[in-house]
Amino acid sequence: MIEEKSRSNPESSGREFVITREFDAPRDLVFRAWTEADRLARWFGPKGFTTLSTALDLRPGGVFLYGMRSPDGHPMWGRWIFREILSPERLTFVMSFSDEAGGVTRHPFAPDWPREILSTVTFAEHAGRTTLTMRGIPINATESEREAFEAGRESMRIGWGGTLDRFAGHLADA
Repeated sequence: MIEEKSRSNPESSGREFVITREFDAPRDLVFRAWTEADRLARWFGPKGFTTLSTALDLRPGGVFLYGMRSPDGHPMWGRWIFREILSPERLTFVMSFSDEAGGVTRHPFAPDWPREILSTVTFAEHAGRTTLTMRGIPINATESEREAFEAGRESMRIGWGGTLDRFAGHLADA
């Protein structure tokens, strides 16, 4: 299920991107798969991408730094800087494209893409199944960055949809 909503945030403006998926797994397992480096390395990234490297410092102010290779061989790096870790209920982090050292860079194919996206992932358990909801919205963004985010919604749906498909496969194997 994918939904889009507007929500007020003092650092941002515009509509959030929201994607929701239910998994046949308990919340503790789903949360661990998002917060343990070895598990993240097995599933994180869109379909067809391979993981090059991951490093995780799971604490407020800590960083998840990852490298991926696209199906056409292009390396890409990204990072999350954690703002909040409420186990096993919620993760809040600022997501950015980066270089291999973790320095913020522009999207490799979209020069107007926002440099920072505030992301919140929530985990809600019902009868042994977990509903994951991910919300993202640009922060500290220029007008052209907000426009690129709006124009990129279908691409985000496809990318995150493929990533969550890989995640479901990881959970099924766990």
